[in-house]
Amino acid sequence: MNLPKVITDLVDAQNNFNSNAYANCFSETAVVLDEGKTHNGRPEIQHWIEESNEKYKSLMEPLEYTENGTSSILSATCSGTFPGSPITLKFHFDIVDGQIQHLKVTD
Repeated sequence: MNLPKVITDLVDAQNNFNSNAYANCFSETAVVLDEGKTHNGRPEIQHWIEESNEKYKSLMEPLEYTENGTSSILSATCSGTFPGSPITLKFHFDIVDGQIQHLKVTD
């Protein structure tokens, strides 16, 4: 599967529980929507993923990737210490200039 570098970097950061590298995939003003919560800007995103990593130890395995202009969707199997693991989630990205501007996680 041919993924953009920023998404490959994001998956690698997630699978290594590296919250700093994960947050660096996002622009300074990026927005993440996950589990009904909104996280604005790189510092909030880093805090969110640190907490998520501690709580769930989630690993991502990409299954399918589609893109349309700056918008793209990554389907990935996510496994970890959460009820129902593993599950398939969809990661809806807006990528501009090699950085994630917006991410919404859905099932």
